[in-house]
Amino acid sequence: MDTRPKDPPLPYYEQPSPGTGSLPARAWYATSDAARHDLGGTWDFRLSPTAEGADTGFIADDADLTPNEWTRITVPGHWVLQGHGAPAYTNVSYPFPVDPPRVPTENPTGDHRHVFDLPADWPTGGESVLRFEGVESCARVWLNGTELGTFQGSRLPHEFAVGPLLRPTGNVLAVRVHQWSAGSYLEDQDMWWLPGIFRDVTLLHRPEHSSADFFTHAGYDHTTGEGVLRVESGTPGTVTVPELGIEIATGEEVRVPAEPWSAEHPRLYTGELATPGERIPLRIGFRTVGVRDGLFRANGKPILFRGVNRHEFHPDTGRAVDEATMRADIELMKRHNINAVRTSHYPPHPAFLDLCDELGLWVIDEADLETHGFCYFPDWRGNPVADDRFVPALLDRAQRMVERDKNHPSVVIWSLGNECGAGHGLGAMAAWIRERDPSRAVHYENDPTYRDSDFYSRMYASHEEVERIGRRAEEPLEDPELEAHRASLPFLLCEYAHAMGNGPGGLSEYQRLFETYERCQGGFVWEWIDHGLPVQTADGEPYFGYGGDFGEELHDGNFVCDGLVFPDRTPSPGLIEYKKVIEPVTISGDSAERTITIRNGYDFLGLGHLSFGWRYEAEGVLLASGELAVPEVAPGATAQVPLPEPPAGDAAGEGIWTVTAALAADAAWAPAGHEVAWGQIADSARPRVAPSAGAPTAAARREGTTWTLGSAVFDAASGELRSLGGLTLHRGPVLDLWRAPTDNDEGMAWEEGTRLAQRWRELGLHRIRHRVDAVGADGDTLTVRTRVAPAATDAGLLAVHRWTATGEGELRLEVEVTPEGDWRVPLPRLGVRLGLPAGLGHVRWYGGGPGEAYPDTRAAARTGRWEATVDGLHTPYVRPQENGARIDVRWAELRERPGAQGPGLRLTAGERPLMFTARRWSTEELDAAAHTPDLTPGDTVWVHLDADQHGIGTQSCGPGPLPRYHLTPAPATFSVVLRALGED
Repeated sequence: MDTRPKDPPLPYYEQPSPGTGSLPARAWYATSDAARHDLGGTWDFRLSPTAEGADTGFIADDADLTPNEWTRITVPGHWVLQGHGAPAYTNVSYPFPVDPPRVPTENPTGDHRHVFDLPADWPTGGESVLRFEGVESCARVWLNGTELGTFQGSRLPHEFAVGPLLRPTGNVLAVRVHQWSAGSYLEDQDMWWLPGIFRDVTLLHRPEHSSADFFTHAGYDHTTGEGVLRVESGTPGTVTVPELGIEIATGEEVRVPAEPWSAEHPRLYTGELATPGERIPLRIGFRTVGVRDGLFRANGKPILFRGVNRHEFHPDTGRAVDEATMRADIELMKRHNINAVRTSHYPPHPAFLDLCDELGLWVIDEADLETHGFCYFPDWRGNPVADDRFVPALLDRAQRMVERDKNHPSVVIWSLGNECGAGHGLGAMAAWIRERDPSRAVHYENDPTYRDSDFYSRMYASHEEVERIGRRAEEPLEDPELEAHRASLPFLLCEYAHAMGNGPGGLSEYQRLFETYERCQGGFVWEWIDHGLPVQTADGEPYFGYGGDFGEELHDGNFVCDGLVFPDRTPSPGLIEYKKVIEPVTISGDSAERTITIRNGYDFLGLGHLSFGWRYEAEGVLLASGELAVPEVAPGATAQVPLPEPPAGDAAGEGIWTVTAALAADAAWAPAGHEVAWGQIADSARPRVAPSAGAPTAAARREGTTWTLGSAVFDAASGELRSLGGLTLHRGPVLDLWRAPTDNDEGMAWEEGTRLAQRWRELGLHRIRHRVDAVGADGDTLTVRTRVAPAATDAGLLAVHRWTATGEGELRLEVEVTPEGDWRVPLPRLGVRLGLPAGLGHVRWYGGGPGEAYPDTRAAARTGRWEATVDGLHTPYVRPQENGARIDVRWAELRERPGAQGPGLRLTAGERPLMFTARRWSTEELDAAAHTPDLTPGDTVWVHLDADQHGIGTQSCGPGPLPRYHLTPAPATFSVVLRALGED
């Protein structure tokens, strides 16, 4: 006899099965004439450190809620954001020992208790259902002392039949929620770990003879222009669509002329499903989608996704996101030309999909599944998607997603999940989805054979690789059958252009590839929002925290802040750039031919919903404007329109036409006049004229410890400019090579296996030393020769500064740079830095604007005359880094007061425009800062004038800058004219 002790059965929260007691999954709908009662609000709450650390006495009517154990929290919500425990962020690593399906004994467990009365008019017949929209990560539920069951699957609905248990008053709903469970192994989704009841809890009445479930099939035949409608219902009933004259029985199919639904024109028809027990409103969008002839098509036409990945997040409430915020997000996406969302990496709150139906977005609906942390083990050892024990849970997650969301026209693709490697569990999910809903395509990226996917999907492929795939010249798979399958698939970048910090760079080049190669059907930028959580300094200054700021022993830092909008939903420069890159109307021109070319990049719409306008400016000063008559242009077609005549007159400066396309009437997501696209055309007859060197107006003179040159005074030893026209400089222009590394600079491996910023630091570019070799006059020119180099290397730059006085209070600087030694890494920047008095806090400039731009993030930089404060030039990235540069600046003025008022300094670029940056802290202070309160304004405005900077790229989780944006050390010359300004 075996007398060895046997392991006890696993507790329910460590069972890999999806749970017990839940009703079958069904379609979600927002309203019907059946009663419903929202149970959200303030609940009683108790936190225990372990799963079995507290008794279950709280389920009783007369439970003792001892004040020192129990408190009150808001549901929906996360207890860690309401003062109980702390959030934690990891990207890939599980924050607990990996031993599926077991979890640690230290398992924070929240007991939730809510007492409620039924509404006075609550029906007595039929059934009542208790519905949870989302609970992380495992729940056990009681009502009035009776256990209803348990469930896992955090971002999926679960329902329990509760009718016989209800009483008119004093109903006690008790829910025990465990932070960790077997389900946690399926939810490693690159986000904050936030336990709690974070979505709605609702009591729903299900009348007798109501529909247990229904499936709206609404296709569109693009060859006939007919909508094809059939509604399946668990209970027979009638379907009516008054606008189309439809009245049919459930299960019956009808074909009628109809307008199709698309993300560009989200046409919805109002209908109703009526059974003897319930009337359910329907919002019907007729569209047919799927992969045909190697391309993903909607209503017969290939689609180009201009997409974004979206986590659900609000800085105050975590994943408990209200509908107003969802609507605001979608409106903001539409205003920035985004047409598609991948719901990374779980089904969103169902109300979000209702809004996508209404406002118009293509949606990839993704299952609540990611097992990324297993990638650290050989061959993904232990991966749940290859483990028979987890297959029922995987199928449950697929089924609950599809059944809940199947009636949304916006949902055009089902995704099996994210970053799970490969395994037969994924195949089981795909097979079930295809059988249940053959009308939609299935997506999965992380298995290179794509045996379960209708897409050849990749993350962060380089431009070069995307082009090879577009040309069908990629490296073939070893298995000919699998290669033939992959070759038949359309290509999709389900993640690209990692929007972390300053960036992403290279968007324009990706978009050109998408538009060139039909197989490349676009992509989804990672991601929509920075997941910063609000915190305060000791003296109350607010800022956003990230991984490691909440006591986590294991975390991934600010990698959680990688969005196109900041945590408060302010658009980042990256979103402004993306809007320009993906704009659906392309405007170009040829001033010599006096024509404008307008290309319609919409998939379905003509251009009749847009109005076009033009402006003509000379050096940013408006000389004339008007409306532009543009004919109707079909999708994919182009039209040429005569360019307006430039206005007559003697206005000085380069001439530029700006042509805009704006909404002609109000849309659901933006008012009339909202700008959709723009283009600029330089007037070849009026080009920019660079300032001439000019005849010197003064000779350099040595006076003790200084040199004077016109109204300028220089230090004789260092050669630095100390004052100009009475304006004292805190630091004269000196050669500058360093920038505070961006998240992309700090990102993944550079060409030789280390991170670019690490290479820069290893070389010592953050601690450059300046050696003065000579300061002396050569006639009218003061020449300063220096060598700029880091310690411990022979690599350096010889820099010659040549100064001439060219007018009253005006000084010209020409900088000539020659590299020496063995440079094996690009430079961060090449320019000069100078320090000005802090009072010069207002800036006007003529050049690229209004926002920041860098060599590979410049598409949205519009040439014009702009104005801002020095503080307003700063971009408040959650982790401080290089920011705020304005590109192609012809001239800039810094003054004490707004506009052309007060004393100051004018900087005019020489033969070629410069990059201009002004901030109230030095690069070194910016580099040292971890959070925004670390940046303290000093007594100096630091101005950077750069001949160039290294590109931005997207190497925080993707490719670095394209080679043409590398700032390779090479001989260079640039110049600038400085002029002191008085009271104008």
